[in-house]
Amino acid sequence: MHPISTHADAVALAERLLACPSITPATGPVFDELEAMLRPLGFAVDRFLAGEAPDGPVENLLAWRTTGPGPHFAFAGHLDVVPPGAGWTSDPFVPEIRGELLYGRGAVDMKGAIAAFVAALAQLPEDLPGTISLIITGDEEGPAVHGTLALMERMAAHGLRPDLCLVGEPTSTARLGDVIKIGRRGSVNMWISVPGTQGHVAYPHLADNPIPRLVRILSAIDAEVLDEGTDWFQPSNIEITDITVGNPATNVIPAEASARISIRFNDRHSGAALVERITAIAAAERGTVMAKISGEPFLTEPGALSELVRGAIRDVAGVEAELSTTGGTSDARFLSRLCPVVEFGLNNATMHKLDEAVTLSDLRDLAAIYGLVVQRALAN
Repeated sequence: MHPISTHADAVALAERLLACPSITPATGPVFDELEAMLRPLGFAVDRFLAGEAPDGPVENLLAWRTTGPGPHFAFAGHLDVVPPGAGWTSDPFVPEIRGELLYGRGAVDMKGAIAAFVAALAQLPEDLPGTISLIITGDEEGPAVHGTLALMERMAAHGLRPDLCLVGEPTSTARLGDVIKIGRRGSVNMWISVPGTQGHVAYPHLADNPIPRLVRILSAIDAEVLDEGTDWFQPSNIEITDITVGNPATNVIPAEASARISIRFNDRHSGAALVERITAIAAAERGTVMAKISGEPFLTEPGALSELVRGAIRDVAGVEAELSTTGGTSDARFLSRLCPVVEFGLNNATMHKLDEAVTLSDLRDLAAIYGLVVQRALAN
């Protein structure tokens, strides 16, 4: 076993991370703390900045330890947090234990899971063969352009490619261990612009009102049925999220009208195909489309990895985990290009909320589950 001291307790480690303000993009002190936890455990640590404004620079950390030939197991996560907002009972960046709960921004999403994984590492046999890596970004809650994608490039430069990956996002709902994510839907946002010709409302023949054409575009989009869902995914959905004309005058026909839509889509679609589909609808009314694809869908078919995690949950928590693909996107959408990946972590009831908190027992149980997962993964 490795030396224990503060490395043995997930709660103590979580407190150290929570005490470092790290609103996205996270930099500096919170990475100093994680590096200080990992180096005594024999990990090589590579910290670097990636990208430039407006989406960068972003600090990232890649750590790895090889103790002999064998599989490569990776843990991925993020140290950045969303802004805490006003109204907390205590300072969101001063961790506080009240009763059986540890409070602080990031306790659940997801400094707690990172602390649990480090605590698990401290208890692993020193001669466990194989490679363990941590893929930790400072920008998952923000644009996520120079975070995990840059870490994947860094891994390739070091000749590292995992065989299995666990992302420590907070997937549990009613109790620790009840949900494992084996996939996520993709996400694309589109901005639709319809040009017109400005003019006086009393002389419509001298103008061209773009609003009716935008309304017809949105009506056609709203009538689209993308699919009925699949065995593992809910139906894809299109939502109209904004309509803008910006016309302060009551007697002026505007020169332009625009709207924004958001599509969450399953693995029956690609982002590019959906952009093409919406572009064709808009073009029929002389509209144009600008799109940003945030991520493609991914699915890790139920199998060895999901059963490995389910088994560890069952042995520690006595819970039979459900396999799910619900929720928003995560960095697993990128890591799925490298290897099978699943997500499993703490209860998500308070993530992004005031007084975010995790139970002390959940932190320690999660460390035990992660420890079993790593041991069994490297033993295969």
